[in-house]
Amino acid sequence: MTKILIIEDEKNLARFVELELQYEGYETKVCPDGRSGLDSAIAEEWDAVLLDLMLPELNGLEVCRRIRQIKKTLPIIMLTARDNVLDRVSGLDSGADDYIIKPFAIEELLARLRSIFRRMERLSSDDLTVLAFKELTIELESCIVKKGERVIALTKREFDLLVVFMSNINIVLTREVLLDKVWGYNTGVETNVVDVYVRYLRNKIDEQNETSYIQTVRGTGYVMR
Repeated sequence: MTKILIIEDEKNLARFVELELQYEGYETKVCPDGRSGLDSAIAEEWDAVLLDLMLPELNGLEVCRRIRQIKKTLPIIMLTARDNVLDRVSGLDSGADDYIIKPFAIEELLARLRSIFRRMERLSSDDLTVLAFKELTIELESCIVKKGERVIALTKREFDLLVVFMSNINIVLTREVLLDKVWGYNTGVETNVVDVYVRYLRNKIDEQNETSYIQTVRGTGYVMR
């Protein structure tokens, strides 16, 4: 049975989400604060985590960062009432896979979960273990990125975006396609977030005075070549 951890301090919302997920056949557990949620996320096996941003004891961004240090691929969806672009970027940059704004319809949350589980299935069915292009290599199973012998530290979102580019060398990818492949079709994230993460990647993989690995195709999107 698919297990989902709910880290949420609003009792009524947590109970509502828990009951709806159980009705859909998921096994659930609720933690009412960041500290106990972090402990449970790390100590137990979960298929996904629903994580509130504003939590007592330890806020959601910090919980997400610490989970991601230990569990690189555990899907995390952030739940929050804060909906400006900077807040979304902060949540995603901390390692979240998706971001859903309160109040939300349970149907939307269920769709986001299904989208994430489909992406996880596609990744697990991929026989490739290493991607390589020029000096860049990605070890998919260990989530290690290298340029030559230098290891490059990437967030989970940056890593996923780089995998998409290196799986589609010389193919122009629109912002909408990148958004679908990395964040999921049903996500509420706007396309300008793609630009933010491309800039993050360029800052980490490009050397000064060299042509960028990821090139802008004006009016369309991006291409790695």
